[in-house]
This record gives sequence, C-alpha cells and structure tokens, in this order.
Amino acid sequence: MPEQITLGDPGARWRRPVPTIGDVTTALERAADPAGWAFETSAQDALSSVIAARRDIRRYRPDSVSAETLRAVLAAGHSAPSVGHSQPWRFVVVTERSTRDRAASLADRARLQQAAGMDEAAGRLLLDLQLDGIREAPIGIVVCCDRRVTPEGVLGRGSFHDADVWSCACAIQNMWLTARAAGLGMGWVTLFEPADLAQLIGLPDGVVSLGWMCLGYPDERPPEPGLVRSGWSSRLALDDVIVFERWPGVAPASPVDRVRAPGSGRVVGARDGADSILSPPGSLGRLDQVVDRVIACCGSEVDSGTLVLVGGDHPVADLGVTAYARSVTAEVLEAAFAGESIGVTAASTAGLRWRVIDAGVSSGDLVEADAMPAEHVTLLVCAGHAVGSGAARDGLVILGEVGIGNTTVAAALACALLGVDPVEMVGLGAGADSTMLERKREVVGAALHRHRRASADSHGTAGHIALLAGLGGPEIAHLTGVILGAAEAGGMVVLDGMVTSVAALVAVLHEPAVAAHLIAGQRSRELGHDLILQHLGLTPLLDFRLRAGEGVGAVMATRLILDAISMRRTVGRATS
Repeated sequence: MPEQITLGDPGARWRRPVPTIGDVTTALERAADPAGWAFETSAQDALSSVIAARRDIRRYRPDSVSAETLRAVLAAGHSAPSVGHSQPWRFVVVTERSTRDRAASLADRARLQQAAGMDEAAGRLLLDLQLDGIREAPIGIVVCCDRRVTPEGVLGRGSFHDADVWSCACAIQNMWLTARAAGLGMGWVTLFEPADLAQLIGLPDGVVSLGWMCLGYPDERPPEPGLVRSGWSSRLALDDVIVFERWPGVAPASPVDRVRAPGSGRVVGARDGADSILSPPGSLGRLDQVVDRVIACCGSEVDSGTLVLVGGDHPVADLGVTAYARSVTAEVLEAAFAGESIGVTAASTAGLRWRVIDAGVSSGDLVEADAMPAEHVTLLVCAGHAVGSGAARDGLVILGEVGIGNTTVAAALACALLGVDPVEMVGLGAGADSTMLERKREVVGAALHRHRRASADSHGTAGHIALLAGLGGPEIAHLTGVILGAAEAGGMVVLDGMVTSVAALVAVLHEPAVAAHLIAGQRSRELGHDLILQHLGLTPLLDFRLRAGEGVGAVMATRLILDAISMRRTVGRATS
C-alpha cells in the first residue's frame, strides 16, 4: 500500500460545514500548506533574538516598574502550557522592603552553607559571585506550585507526578522572555531552604515554591551568561546534548523486525479523508477514531472480515473453578463446526466469514504441572501465525474462543504478565458463585507460585513462550500466533473478551508494534479485562457486559466498524 492516503473526491459538490468558532481550517487546507501556521520571518527572528539575549540578571536599577508592565509579565506566565490545563502556578508579588531584606538574608545564609560543602577553590569562587539581586530589584515574584490536587485528579499527572512543577517552570520562562523583550531584567534565585521561603511568605501545606524571581530594570547588560563570563562553567555544544532514538551505549530492547505500525502519512491521511466528508469531524465519536485506524492499516475498501474461533480443553476445569463440565468445550466446538454455535451464527448473520479451529488439550492443570510443553506452544503459535496472515488478506480478523475454565487460565497468565495479585484479576466467570470465585483465586495463586518456583525467567521472547507453556492454554497460544500473523500482514484484529485480550497482551509484549493493529471490540464482565485493556492502551467500542464468549462481542463491534467505513465511502464529500 502507498504510504500516503489521498483525500476526498475531486467531483465533490458540497461545501464543508465550517464552524464559526475554533479552528476553521480544513484538512485540505492544512495538507496544501503544512507550514501555514508559521509567523512571518521577522517575528521568528525577533523571537530567536529574545531567547538568545535572555540573561539571569543580578544587578538592578532602583527605578520602579509600571503596573502595566508587571501585569504583562505575569500574564505571560499565566499563558504558559500546563499539563492537563491545570494552571498550578501562583505568583506571590513582593514589593515590601522588609520582606525583601529577610529573603536576602535567607539567600546569604544558604549560599554560605553551600560554599562550606564545596572544595576550597569552588567555595571561594561561589562567595565571590553575586548570585542575587533581591535587595536591589524593586519587585520579587515567588513562583509557587499548588500541588493540593492529587496527581490522579489532573490529566497527565497520573504517570508523571511532577508535571505540575514543570508547568510552573514553563511559566517562569514565559515571564523571563517577556521581561527581556520589554527591557527588564529577571533573575532566578534558588539559594533558599524551601521551608524557610515558604514560611517567609506564608505558603499553606501543599503549595511549594520554585524560588524567588527578581524583577526590575537591569544595572548590567551582559553579552553572555554571568556564570560563563566568571569561568564557573561554559555552554555545551548543541550536538553534545542531542541524542537520537535512545540513550547511547544502552543495548536496545528486543528488535521488532516483522511488525510495523502504519506510517504517519497513512495515519494522518485517514484522518484527512474523514475531514472532507459532509459531516462535522468526529461526528461518530469513538467509532470515527477506530475507522481512522482501520483505514490507515487496511485502506478504505475493507468491507468484510473473518471470525477465527479457537477452542481448547483445560484440565484446570476439573479443579472446581467453573460451573460447567469440561465436556461442554467439545460440544460447543462441534456445534461451531456445524455452523450452529452462537459465535458462528453471529458471524454468519453479520455477513462475515468464519473459521473454527480445535487447538487441542492442555496436558497439565497449571497447579501440579505446566499446561503444555514449550515445543507444543511453538507449534501452536506458528500455526496461528499462518491463519492470521491468511485471514488478514480478506479483511478484519475477528477473534473468538471456546474453552471451559479458560478465564482461570487467562487470569493466571495476566497476573504473571502484569505482576498483579489474583484478587485484582480473577472474576466469577460464567455461572460461578462467590464460593467458586474464592476457589478460582486459590487455584490461580497456586499456579503462579508453582510457575515462579519452576522458572525465574518471565521476560523476552523465550520468557513469553515459557509463560504460555506454564500457565497458558492451547487456544491462547494459537490466538497469540493469529494476532502476530495478522499484524505482520498489516491487518487489524478485533478482540473479544478477556481470553483474546490476554493473547493480545502476550503478542504485544513479544512485538510492541502489534498494539497499533488491535481494536477492543468490547469490555466483558470479567474482573481483570479492563486492567488488561488499559495495559494495551485500548478503549472498547462496546460495553454490554456480555458473557457469551465465542467472539460474539467482537462480531458486533466489527459490524459497526464495517458499516461506518461504508458510510464514509458513500457519504457526500465537501469541496472546502
């Protein structure tokens, strides 16, 4: 397939609905002029000059700063980017002489303490330097960060907890550049014990300072940074601080050679195509996002799919973890081969192809012995790879599974892969009660304990095979191969419930680029399914709390996807 997807229909006769607020540009306009948002060259040159001329000023004139100029500097800080648009900065403006004197004394004390901890030459040089203008500058600004909102309550801070402080640092830079452009000097003083500065200006618990900013008209106009001129340090060459791709000298992770995510040209091209239809962008919500991903991978002509329904028999079902006899697996598979099981009839009703595969029987019950020999797992993965690769050539690959007891198997595998406790992962399963749930958790815990004792290696390619052998099942191993084969062929895979999602988790840990080829068809009722989808970075299309299994939820989601793609092909196109 070409890297770039072309836009629209040259014969379009409708005008694009253009909003009267917000961004009024179209994808066609942006594609025609990607640099159209740039400022004039003179403005870019001016910005570069201000950045290059910014200095940490230490000497100030006593002249006052107008209220309008001060407000412009503070407004620049308030216009800074902030994670989750949290705006955590607070600006404490200090003009009182007594407060500035006490702040200067705190800075003097901290400088002496710091010098005492250095070697003699460095300590002497530190004491010779003027490192603040707190007494001279007419205005002090203590930039604070209000951290009283928990990280989980701010978009973007759940993983990078200090992103609020970084946002405040961006505010400081905005203020600094604005001050420099207005002919003011600004200096950042951090020669304080944070608790002393907080007490001086009365900060409440949960609000921290980033230091004291001196502001005023400069009594120096240094051509280069003061610490460079004093010989304290020198500016590194730009090439010495640029690293491409990954840190040098660190061995790369396992190479990903067989699977590639769609290129940026195809990803953006799919979104551009949606922007040209006679409908507001994103009018189908989450479904539009999924359709964009499918078109980026498979093209806009995809109009069908294949349900790959894989069954496996599990001795763990004999350990009291399921409400159904093991024989039900064989009965459902027999009905599926006959075209009469619920998964197959769902696919037929939706006009989809289907293929049923009996992956065989696990040889161990997980608690006393491994599920399968490693060589058996390798054969199942390889066989699944061929199935997935072939199915991807015919459209979307839809996954389903059959196997009494396989939610116990999937829970054990997921616990091992994600390092979570069985209490977080093990759910009731079909028809189970609270007593059976406790038994299921006990079995998963015992299986994990046995596997940890048997093998300490649970990372890397060999580790994934070992995990499937120790804690998996034949259908999960086969489905893992189906996913890998489909992704390598450039197809999209629609996941069903927890079992198929665990197979996807194994595939992604084996080859990370597989994640770009996955769609979460549904969120099932299984307790740990949501946690697995979070780890895969997938949002499910459907949330019907299905228990049917066999790919029913994935088939329903696929029908929605194909209908949306068909709508996008036939809906009117806008000219601009």
